[in-house]
Amino acid sequence: MTIMTPAPVDQEDDEMLVPHSEFAEVPQPMEVAPAEAAPTVENQPVEDPSTSRFTWTIENFSRLNVKKHYSDIFLVGGFKWRVLIFPKGNNVDHLSMYLDVADSSSLPYGWSRYAQFSLAVINQVHHKFSIRKETQHQFNARESDWGFTSFMPLSELYDPTRGYLVNDTCVVEAEVAVRRVVDYWSYDSKKETGYVGLKNQGATCYMNSLLQTLYHIPYFRKAVYHMPTTENDMPSGSIPLALQSLFYKLQYSETSVATKELTKSFGWDTYDSFMQHDVQELNRVLCEKLEDKMKGTVVEGTIQQLFEGHHMNYIECINVDYKSSRKESFYDLQLDVKGCRDVYASFDKYVEVERLEGDNKYQAEQYGLQDAKKGVLFIDFPPVLQLQLKRFEYDFLRDTMVKINDHYEFPLELDLDRENRKYLSPDADKSVRNFYTLHSVLVHSGGVHGGHYYAFIRPTLSDQWYKFDDERVTKEDLKKALEEQYGGEEELPQTNPGFNNTPFKFTKYSNAYMLVYIRESDKEKVICNVDEKDIAEHLRVRLKREQEEKEHKKKEKAEAHLYTIIKVARNEDLTQQIGKDIYFDLVDHDKVRSFRIQKQLPFSVFKEEVSKEFGIPVQLQRFWLWAKRQNHTYRPNRPLSPQEESQSVGQLREVSNKAHNAELKLFLEVELGPNLLPVPPPDKTKEDILIFFKFYDPEKEELRFVGRLFVKALGKPVEILTKLNEMAGFPANEEIELYEEIKFEPTVMCEHIDKRVTFRSSQLEDGDIICYQKSPSLENDVQHRYPDVPSFLEYVHNRQVVHFRLLDKPKEDDFCLELSKLYTYDDVVERVAHRLGLDDPTKIRLTSHNCYSQQPKPQPIKYRGVEHLSDMLVHYNQASDILYYETLDIPLPELQRLKTLKVAFHHATKDEVVIHTIRLPKNSTVGDVINDLKTKVELSRPDAEIRLLEVFYHKIYKIFVPSEKIENINDQYWTLRAEEIPEEEKNLGPQDRLIHVYHFTKDAGPNQTQIQNFGEPFFLPIREGETLAEVKVRIQKKLQVPDEEFSKWKFAFLSLGRPEYLQDSDIISGRFQRRDVYGAWEQYLGLEHSDTAPKRSYTVNQNRHTFEKPVRIYN
Repeated sequence: MTIMTPAPVDQEDDEMLVPHSEFAEVPQPMEVAPAEAAPTVENQPVEDPSTSRFTWTIENFSRLNVKKHYSDIFLVGGFKWRVLIFPKGNNVDHLSMYLDVADSSSLPYGWSRYAQFSLAVINQVHHKFSIRKETQHQFNARESDWGFTSFMPLSELYDPTRGYLVNDTCVVEAEVAVRRVVDYWSYDSKKETGYVGLKNQGATCYMNSLLQTLYHIPYFRKAVYHMPTTENDMPSGSIPLALQSLFYKLQYSETSVATKELTKSFGWDTYDSFMQHDVQELNRVLCEKLEDKMKGTVVEGTIQQLFEGHHMNYIECINVDYKSSRKESFYDLQLDVKGCRDVYASFDKYVEVERLEGDNKYQAEQYGLQDAKKGVLFIDFPPVLQLQLKRFEYDFLRDTMVKINDHYEFPLELDLDRENRKYLSPDADKSVRNFYTLHSVLVHSGGVHGGHYYAFIRPTLSDQWYKFDDERVTKEDLKKALEEQYGGEEELPQTNPGFNNTPFKFTKYSNAYMLVYIRESDKEKVICNVDEKDIAEHLRVRLKREQEEKEHKKKEKAEAHLYTIIKVARNEDLTQQIGKDIYFDLVDHDKVRSFRIQKQLPFSVFKEEVSKEFGIPVQLQRFWLWAKRQNHTYRPNRPLSPQEESQSVGQLREVSNKAHNAELKLFLEVELGPNLLPVPPPDKTKEDILIFFKFYDPEKEELRFVGRLFVKALGKPVEILTKLNEMAGFPANEEIELYEEIKFEPTVMCEHIDKRVTFRSSQLEDGDIICYQKSPSLENDVQHRYPDVPSFLEYVHNRQVVHFRLLDKPKEDDFCLELSKLYTYDDVVERVAHRLGLDDPTKIRLTSHNCYSQQPKPQPIKYRGVEHLSDMLVHYNQASDILYYETLDIPLPELQRLKTLKVAFHHATKDEVVIHTIRLPKNSTVGDVINDLKTKVELSRPDAEIRLLEVFYHKIYKIFVPSEKIENINDQYWTLRAEEIPEEEKNLGPQDRLIHVYHFTKDAGPNQTQIQNFGEPFFLPIREGETLAEVKVRIQKKLQVPDEEFSKWKFAFLSLGRPEYLQDSDIISGRFQRRDVYGAWEQYLGLEHSDTAPKRSYTVNQNRHTFEKPVRIYN
């Protein structure tokens, strides 16, 4: 899924916005205030195409010393645009790239424009490996740029061998299509269309388009309403109730509807909502769930009645009387798009007869092998026909999923009885007329890695179409719903400076991927009337109550300025929270009782409320204001004065809180008498200090609140020791140590208190905290982990539970350890080694976690490369609790002094590749690698010489010279191949040439034919005057290809990807330059044939001629 996030606003040089996480596809607006602009600003559209392509060539790319870099301005659709890049990433280790409205700061208030666009980094060596991402966005003052924070890894971009940076030049391309916009902010879907949309949870537009389609099949909606649910069910735990609730709100709500309850009922967490799922899969799973839930109810069988059809798979022998058939049901049909011009062509292909003959004869039961024909015919079609268009398919050549954007037509009316009912079985019911009308078109806009989904629906099958695009519903015409969703390409002129001036074809990335047709004869039944009487009473009551609660909250929000929220903390809260929820300060105010009081009411009314709630008479209550101190602690500061208590609640808030956040925090002081009943609070003078006390037990490692006392400023702690022992449950003469808890951010400060010095001399004041414990006994030999209050508070402040995962299994927690953020590198690896039972901690290598990609970082942590555990867990200001580990076979410091290379050795005579791991000191040479390799591999003869090659995308880019240092060789992106130097290459004459020979096939792309290389490239010596016919003999012998297969091969001279086909009589050497030039791999002899090699993940066929040898790994 592709992430679409805006670029950040300009900030201080040393500050950057943190980008959103990799799985969050929620577009986030930039907080940019619209600039004041005169209405005379030149913003009228000028004559230029509404769709165009801009190419930006950036020279000296690696030397760009700026955080952000803008392209020149270009015009599309009458608007000024530019591309914005972050060459070193927008706080991520990826190139960040956005489309930007160039003149946003000078546009009139309320401006808006909508564009579909793609951004690309062009691969200048292999155009097919260019990286292109598409999206669409409504640009406005708040969101004036949009694009991709993680466009491509910087490691790939800056790797000179990958082809994205050539001669330190990067080529960026933008294709922009400007469309007419709807004013997003003021548009009212219900008012304009009578329908409401669905809110997008992050990447749920694919689900929204499907739900709208199902909702607008009234018979389906009616059946959902009639599913039995009870008032005790919870929507988040019941799919039927969640769907009933959603449909009810779509029918009766005035604004867009949320889908969170429904996705919760699916068992999805937030992460699932941010992942684009497959629509067809969701459709099937949802219908299966509903079908199951409908069993045994009045609506049992509804799903089958609406969506289920049947077809027959048959095999019929040609020469004997034998036929085999099997009936199967379907809820939707998958139709081919590739190679088909329209829906009828897809149906023709679906029922196409296959001949089983020759080596592929059919084994008929009593007749043996027979010529036969095999096919599919339909027995019946359903009233609601769902057609899934195969817009996405697996490309075996590229080993990836691709989107098919080909032109593909679908009719408004579909006749499946056409041409003498050729799609139907002879046994099909002839009384049923299979004539269908188009009800909805579900559209995907974008590429294979992400995009946007929406639906065109005509709910009553009238001529009026509606577009359901998440929260927005708009009226649309027939052309928009049909022709514009056929896909394909349109040719557009190029007329602007900075653009290619030749016409080019612009691929339409928006196209239909699912069609819903309703059979004409079933129209009245399917498009039925659904009203309130179809909805269960308990559901109406529940949803009415929900609506009232929503209105109440809305009212509360609107009236919030009339009220103050007063949060009251009491002794009971401190007892309950300290040592469990919190350790520092006194209370979490979010977990105490709060009161909502009108601001104009006198404070005495609030005291009455408190009296009712806690049973404390008004005259026995004393309230303290809290204050945030300079050291960021939060403590009771002073009691309210009688004058303050005579004011209104609103005035009191103004006095105590300069932030005006409509919240007032108070501490309720209640004094208890000997019988534990409330008594009047004691008089407080300036000499009285309110101190709070926490008690620490080192044996249990436990901290708890034990009470509060008023002490005299000139008194000494020694005078209250008896009382403190009583509070802790100790004998009166127990020796105790006292500490003041001063602060805890950014570090803990907790200092010992001298019991013989006055409280004032120790700088103690109202609201201060004293922690105390038993004095350590000299005779006691027991060692505690945290023997005193400061060490315990330090531990609590810095403790961190870390989840350790094996680097090979990055998704699974292996074990957890409680560590301290202050642990050194050595502390951490020692504890991991101990947990694993490993004697040598230096054999542990750790890797940090990337919070955005949720993957290990590419580079491991170097030996003692970080100071503390806290450094290991931070990624771009985000804290993680995950570390990855691996156990090495040699100590990490030793490994770091070595260079590790993976070298694939190709045996000269055996059909195999063996991958060897070579470790040598960093100052070693390629010659050292070859010598080390000779001790590990089996050579065809003792005196064989070995060379090391660099292979990338099935081409040889380099032969390493033995003297080259290995320190800068990177085997992460290309293959290092070692092989014996063939004898025929050793004795080249002065006129002989050593040429590159590569396998290739042609891939017909949307705009031009692309050359695809595959298999193992090799060198071949060619003699002066040697013809292609002579060279072919040597190639066939070298590759051991059978005559029948070799006869199908074509041979071409390729220069910069353009093939020039050769005849047997052509002299080969004449084609190749005498002088080796840069990019020699771009001139080669090409062997064109199909790539029959199975991908590595499939079973290896030992008898194949695939020109890729099987791999074995020895480490």
